[in-house]
Amino acid sequence: MSEDTLKGKWRQLTGRVRQQWGDLTDDDIERIGGSTDRLVGAIQERYGKTKEAARKEVETFRAGL
Repeated sequence: MSEDTLKGKWRQLTGRVRQQWGDLTDDDIERIGGSTDRLVGAIQERYGKTKEAARKEVETFRAGL
């Protein structure tokens, strides 16, 4: 899924994002707004993961959509 498609479908995907990363708050979800970089940053912050690990999780998530 491309970045533009992710942004366009963000509202529809928020349920799946919440399932995958339950520690993300509503404010986090709103701030991310479909941006891959912001999602990676939020995962790093909430889960204490490295940027590489967070990016890999997001890429796996996007590939499964």
